Amino acid sequence: MHPLPEVVVAQKGAREHFLAARAFHRLGMLRKLVVDWYAPESRALRCVLSGLGGQRAASALSAQCAEIPAEFVRPMRGLGVWSKWVERRASCNGGVYRGFTRTDAAFGRSVARLRLPEHDVFFGYSYASLEALEAARRSGRLTIVDQIDPGPAEFRLVAEEMQRWPELSGLPLEFPASYFGRAKREWEFADVILVNSDWTREAIIAEGADPAKIEVVPLAYEAEGRGSGVGGAGEGFRVQGSGKERRLSRGLRVLWLGQVNVRKGIHYLLEAARLLKDECVEFQVAGPCHIRPEVTQRAASSVRWLGPIPRSQVSRLYQECDLFVLPTLSDGFAITQLEALAHGLPVITTTNCGRVVEEGKTGFIVPARNSGALADAIIKFVRNRDLALSMAPACRAAAKAFSIEAYGRKLAEVIEKRM
Repeated sequence: MHPLPEVVVAQKGAREHFLAARAFHRLGMLRKLVVDWYAPESRALRCVLSGLGGQRAASALSAQCAEIPAEFVRPMRGLGVWSKWVERRASCNGGVYRGFTRTDAAFGRSVARLRLPEHDVFFGYSYASLEALEAARRSGRLTIVDQIDPGPAEFRLVAEEMQRWPELSGLPLEFPASYFGRAKREWEFADVILVNSDWTREAIIAEGADPAKIEVVPLAYEAEGRGSGVGGAGEGFRVQGSGKERRLSRGLRVLWLGQVNVRKGIHYLLEAARLLKDECVEFQVAGPCHIRPEVTQRAASSVRWLGPIPRSQVSRLYQECDLFVLPTLSDGFAITQLEALAHGLPVITTTNCGRVVEEGKTGFIVPARNSGALADAIIKFVRNRDLALSMAPACRAAAKAFSIEAYGRKLAEVIEKRM
């Protein structure tokens, strides 16, 4: 029996809460996780960060994974602190992509210079892996780059939308050729280009990626506290009557959770809310807001703006709602779909992200950039108040198919096929 290939995973930030590293570790394949920041073990440092307060400190303290032993992790905290400083300064000066390009290159160079233990496979993430991929390729290792988004195609799509709707958040930034140029060079040095959806696959092929290198592996979701159950639609609600006459004692509650911006299609949700202003439906919008205040002020009275929600409160928010909406223009996958399904909520989304929803069984898929179609899908749940509850079991079952174990098996199959 051949020994399992050993994998080094390198990533900036806690992307997908270290999903790939966790999957490889459970399979006994993880050799090392290299990160630009990892929550310190020192009690003194943790106390200092806690004392700073705020969202940034909370994020810094949560950037860790209890199931991966410390000896498997190689943090570069100095680089992580410097990167955040550079990116923040660049963002303030209107050069957000210049900041990312600079820090991504610094991370790639730093990983390439590390004296890492022997391994068979290098697994990195797009934009921050170019130099490390080159070094791994020269050493004869299998190289994998996870393309985290649809790349230039997504940027152009969102830029076009911002041109059409400048009142939402202003005009788009100039196309960042250097930033996307790194991704295209990574595609050349990678033996495998991993994507999480057919939407991303088609987008990067149009930009010149070799179709023969591309593997589609959907992401995974696991409730916090491995193996713990999560609440679902209908739990905690006051229900009147029974059987076909059963109705929730309040109006339909629709949830948006994530970045509130043009790319996610917030303006189409607001237009759908306007179309449904006379219906018994309430929209809960949770997440950091990146549209102008005057836009939120003009929204229908049925829209409630909750702002950023701590992770500790997210599960409760799902339990208090009936339906999840994601009218995205473009997403590499959109893991919130799985999170919603795991909580028993049907999902209304578009074709421009990971295919998770089964039409009519766990939700509905509508065309992107179409507020009328979005409103029509929502009205089905308004007219039939039992619909969301009846879909809940299928939603939970669908989410279970996207486990970390299933994700890990697919990664292992890709590696076996390509080595």
